[in-house]
Amino acid sequence: NAEYGKQWYQRRVRGNAEENKWKPSLVLLRIDRAATYIRWSPKEDRFAVGSGARLLSICYYDEEHDWWVSKHVKKPIRSTILCCDWHPNNYLIAVGSCDFKCRVFSSALKELEDKPETSGWMPKLSKFGTLLVEFDTSEGWVHGVKFSPSGDKLAWVSHDASVNVVDMGNLTKVYRCLTTGLPLSSVIWLHESSLVCGGHENCPVLYNIVGENVVYGAKLDVNTKKAGGGMSAMARFRQLDDKGTDGDKGTKLTTTHQNAISELRVTKAEGGRAKQFSSSGVDGRLVVWEVDVLAATINELNI
Repeated sequence: NAEYGKQWYQRRVRGNAEENKWKPSLVLLRIDRAATYIRWSPKEDRFAVGSGARLLSICYYDEEHDWWVSKHVKKPIRSTILCCDWHPNNYLIAVGSCDFKCRVFSSALKELEDKPETSGWMPKLSKFGTLLVEFDTSEGWVHGVKFSPSGDKLAWVSHDASVNVVDMGNLTKVYRCLTTGLPLSSVIWLHESSLVCGGHENCPVLYNIVGENVVYGAKLDVNTKKAGGGMSAMARFRQLDDKGTDGDKGTKLTTTHQNAISELRVTKAEGGRAKQFSSSGVDGRLVVWEVDVLAATINELNI
């Protein structure tokens, strides 16, 4: 849980299954600004914490002292970290921040005897905190960043309402789609050539990678508002008393979320393809979306 505090506790189940008790463990973040984002690694042996201190804390467990210690990635981050995501290999991490940059760092820890393999992201073995690649969005804070299921591609969304994708085979070429809508806050991959973004448009939106272009697909929120039905005299009176109007006109949106989407997460996947994902919003709603149902409901949808 990321909170506006400088002393953290991480809780784990201790003892046998019958007791099922949670014991707090101290986390030594060593930051002097608020924590803004947190994400567990794929192997769950470490987690990353972004903060307003212009650094990224990579935390790992010290069994001898029963606490979590952190190592810092500082340079060249120049502003608050808004998002981060782990590569599937567990040893690389992508970071988005308010300095309009998206960066990929090495997170291999000698304390955990990590032995990462070389790849397009890391051509040669690099020590912890090494900046591997940096992308300049130039016109907006980076709100969301996500590696593809294979780890070969990286996508990020910015405050300028753009969707950006890069392939590790050619890190100098960024595929960019500047949308006409409001800023996006989060991004996930459905598979290697399709991704879903969400933000201030209040609904998830599909984008497809076609060649070297990121192409708009469709809005994934189908309006299921029921027609007719009328309103009883008592219900009409209550509406007038509570809202000064006899209907919901102007007070309720046609989208499932009634405010901006803050986070998207894949909740079920098979063979590198997402089958289900969730969205959480500023309206307090948590919505689960079935990909197959969306594909069958929306006409001409290509996922």
